[in-house]
Amino acid sequence: MTSLTINGKQHTVDLPEDTPLLWTLRDELGMTGTKFGCGMALCGACTVHLDGVAIRSCVTPISAAAGKQITTIEAVGQDQIGQALQQAWQEHGVPQCGYCQSGQIMSATALLRETPKPSDQQIREAMSGNICRCGTYTRIHAAIKQAAGVVSAKGAAK
Repeated sequence: MTSLTINGKQHTVDLPEDTPLLWTLRDELGMTGTKFGCGMALCGACTVHLDGVAIRSCVTPISAAAGKQITTIEAVGQDQIGQALQQAWQEHGVPQCGYCQSGQIMSATALLRETPKPSDQQIREAMSGNICRCGTYTRIHAAIKQAAGVVSAKGAAK
């Protein structure tokens, strides 16, 4: 039995410890927002946060996630950064097929938590492991810049 804290809620799963976190989330717990892309940590579709750090859940065993805070796309909009990114994503029309978008948003959220006012180069570096088959990279970049500005403006207003 492995105990996992996902989006602030405790879950206990009876799976082998080497089971990838992705399959635990999707198949065992029904959290299908996190997507399977390549299974080799190359595309970013399966990105979630582990103690606030963007990780690839397809290659992360549940044993490595036990005792840590896991955040999935289902909960990313519960804070100011996630909300700003989701709004910017909509305003810039980022999603086309939408398949990669949960991983994109999770990577962007981790970036803005670590670097609230990222440079263009920092955005490119942080997002470089996320593949978008539809090629909306320019809109993704613009949405991250917009969200960073919104979050910075709200933070300055406090």
